Amino acid sequence: MLSKQEIKELEILALKIRIETIREIGTLGFGHLGGAMSIVETLAVLYGKIMNVDPKNPRWEDRDWLVCSKGHAGPAVYAALAIKGYFPMEELKTLNKPGTRLPSHCDRNLTVGIDMTTGSLGQGASTAAGIALGNRLSGRDSKTYLILGDGEIQEGQVWEMASFAAHRKLDNLIAFVDNNKKQLDGYTKDINDPRDIRAKFESFGWYAQDADGKCVASIYEAIERAMNTKGKPSVIVLDTIKGQGCSFAENLLFNHHIEISESQMKEAIEELEKKLEKVVSL
Repeated sequence: MLSKQEIKELEILALKIRIETIREIGTLGFGHLGGAMSIVETLAVLYGKIMNVDPKNPRWEDRDWLVCSKGHAGPAVYAALAIKGYFPMEELKTLNKPGTRLPSHCDRNLTVGIDMTTGSLGQGASTAAGIALGNRLSGRDSKTYLILGDGEIQEGQVWEMASFAAHRKLDNLIAFVDNNKKQLDGYTKDINDPRDIRAKFESFGWYAQDADGKCVASIYEAIERAMNTKGKPSVIVLDTIKGQGCSFAENLLFNHHIEISESQMKEAIEELEKKLEKVVSL
């Protein structure tokens, strides 16, 4: 269980990631803001407390791996990486611009700290399972963390991976489903109702939990339980909001990929900086 100070530190990190993600996408003027915002708290917990990584040695063989299969949420991952020191903060302003090392979707060949190229939905699930199996066969104790979208799990490939990972007893694989209730063109329940996501994974032989994806303590405690579960892969179904923590994005019905004006960016950042000051002063 986290102490009050540890919770505070993770909340501060989450706010910083959110601010920099909005600044990245706002500087460009458009982007996948909705789904980037909803995984911020999870990234804060992973990079702030859980993952065994070294920004000075990003290809360290014994590191923990992160596969953001919903690759369009890359800007949030980039913000976390920059804050952790993988590359200069100024580079965030080059998001998706000519010559950038920060494309709109994650690319391990371009971005320092990105472990797997993703974007074609479902494929990150398979590669994450392969990484987990490969590291186990190599005798490494590392964990592989996989972030899936709730719309993404409509892909059959995800469930092929779920069957494979359970059969192989990949207890070094921990997946998250970002259940923000929306996909590109509407609510998941209206397009292809996912029903009980936790029960689905359980039926495939996974250890499955629900967690509040807006709360760093809830996410951390769920990861701790997953890490202590042996003999099967784990999944944490995160209850989130698309556009989470960004007022103008949360209030939009269609907020998967949106245009952002300079005034919207500045107003959102000012609002979050006030929250940051308040948390820091507590």
